Amino acid sequence: MNGLRSLPVEKKTAGFEEVYTSPAAAAMDGAADGAGASYALDLCARIARCTDVEGTITRLFLSAGTRQVHALLRMEMESLGMQVRVDAAGNLRGMYAGQSADAPVLLTGSHVDTVPDAGRFDGVLGVAIALAAVRALGRRRLRFAIEVIAFSEEEGIRFRLPYLGSRALVRTIGVQELARVDEAGVSVAEAIDRFRLNVEELGAAAITAGTFAFLEVHIEQGPVLEALGLPLGVVTGVAGQMQVEVIFRGRANHAGTTPMHLRHDALAAAAAWIGCVEALAKRTDGLVATVGTMRVSPGAANVVPGTAVVSVDVRHALDEVRRSAMRDLLAAAEREGGRRGVTVTARELSRQEAVRMETGLVERMAAAVGEAGFPVHRMVSGAGHDAMILAKAVPAAMLFVRTPGGVSHHPDETVAAADVEAAIGVLLSVMERLESSTAEVSG
Repeated sequence: MNGLRSLPVEKKTAGFEEVYTSPAAAAMDGAADGAGASYALDLCARIARCTDVEGTITRLFLSAGTRQVHALLRMEMESLGMQVRVDAAGNLRGMYAGQSADAPVLLTGSHVDTVPDAGRFDGVLGVAIALAAVRALGRRRLRFAIEVIAFSEEEGIRFRLPYLGSRALVRTIGVQELARVDEAGVSVAEAIDRFRLNVEELGAAAITAGTFAFLEVHIEQGPVLEALGLPLGVVTGVAGQMQVEVIFRGRANHAGTTPMHLRHDALAAAAAWIGCVEALAKRTDGLVATVGTMRVSPGAANVVPGTAVVSVDVRHALDEVRRSAMRDLLAAAEREGGRRGVTVTARELSRQEAVRMETGLVERMAAAVGEAGFPVHRMVSGAGHDAMILAKAVPAAMLFVRTPGGVSHHPDETVAAADVEAAIGVLLSVMERLESSTAEVSG
């Protein structure tokens, strides 16, 4: 991966002194009153009212709720002097121009889709903080442009295919992805067309040569920062993950007339295997493994289950550890099935290799956190994020904001205003460092 591009330092002469004044640094002087956090939190509250399901926060890929968010954010971006467009993947993109027409571009933002019945900050807070930073510039222009992006899809709920928004920027949406259908039988390509976008223009969503970095601010979605008493965390990488569907096939039979020793109980085999999943994760340092869904057939109280379809999600910062764990788990499924005369097959649903954030950006982020007066805590994200997709094409870094209670993907998800204000200040500070830097940073 190429390193960050050098940006020239602009200096002004005052007498015999050379004085450098960064627009981002000047904006930070006015950010301490909490106005930035108030703006960001209010924007999150307004976006929360854009939903597909009344009474909940639910926004799926290219849904009615997405269109509502686009209308709201378009007005917000345009009020900040940004040029706004929606690309063919449904990403809303606001460009805050730099000092010159050919200025390089800093990309920042996060996603605005949600899980069903979600909280108001997952993804959305990153977009709100990015806009709060642009707002804090007070119409000043930097030596690079700032493109704030609200990714259309990260969660993978509608099509069981995550990161469609960010994948469009790195050109990894192909024919197979476009053919994937949702529960209503609508394909990704058809969904794009119904949103009045042109699938033939997906190529135009790709990152341009002038884009030199991507910064994402996101809630932690876990309890680590709260346990440490810290408002912010510097993300050094994203754990690799793999999701597999494991199918146990036995024989359905009458629950009252089939003796225990003559049963081929698919659910009993699956249940025993689930215990193996938990045990392996507990004895493997850094590994997390989750059985999140199960479908049982025929699904009657008086019938021995003939089929059990189970999902397993395995994650680790080291890909080889993750791969080894998945091999062990599938072997355990075969053993548990064999003991009961149940056959086992597996189908890979998704795979994402571990990703490291760009060293130079990570160090800039860490320095900004430290100079803001906070201890610097470096951490690996166990959750996937758009930054890990963008990192394949451009230097990327992430900043985590503390999640009180460690609650996410739930209506009780929350953040503290002081933490949000701190994150805005750090993002502005990183922008300042990028503008004033003259050193080459290797990837």
